[in-house]
Amino acid sequence: MIVGYARVSTDGQTLDAQQAALREAGCARVFSEKVSGAKTDRAQLAKAIAALAEGDTLIVTKLDRLARSTRDLLNTLDAIGKTGAAFKSLGDPWCDTTSAHGRLMLTVLGGLAEFERHLILARTSEGRQRAQQRGVRFGRKQKLTAHQQQEALARRAAGEALVDIARSYAVSHSTISRLGAS
Repeated sequence: MIVGYARVSTDGQTLDAQQAALREAGCARVFSEKVSGAKTDRAQLAKAIAALAEGDTLIVTKLDRLARSTRDLLNTLDAIGKTGAAFKSLGDPWCDTTSAHGRLMLTVLGGLAEFERHLILARTSEGRQRAQQRGVRFGRKQKLTAHQQQEALARRAAGEALVDIARSYAVSHSTISRLGAS
C-alpha cells in the first residue's frame, strides 16, 4: 500500500495541492495536518507511520514536509524502516529509501541542509549584533517617552498610586511598576 503524508505549517496555507499530488502518485490513504514541522509530536504523521506494514511506502511531496532537521529526519526514517516500509519524496527524486544510494544521499543531503540552516542562524545573529552596535533597537517601541518615565517615577516616589499614574498615561499599572525595576 502507498500511504501519503501532507503537512502545512499555518492555518493560512492549504493542503489541497499536496493532497492532489499524493493521490496522483497512487496513495491509497493520505494523512494531513496543519502543524509546524519543528514539532516532533505530529499526530497525523504518527498515524501514517502506524498504518504502514511490510512492503508499504510512505510518500511526501517534499522532504521538508516530513522533517526540519537531520536528527528528526533520521528518527522518522528509522521509525518507517522498522515497520518494513520504504520512503519516497515526490519533489526530491534522490530521496528513495528503497535503494542503498538513496539512503546514502538522504543522509548526506539532510546533513548539508541542517548545516546550511545553522549557517543562516549564525549570519542572522551576527547581523543582529552589528545592528545593535550601531544603535538599532529591537522589540516593541516603548509606551512612554523618557520624560514621561521620569515624571511617572517622581509621582510614584511621591506616593501616588500606580493605577492612577497609569491611567493618566493610558498604560497598564504594570508598565508603571516595571519603571522602578529598570
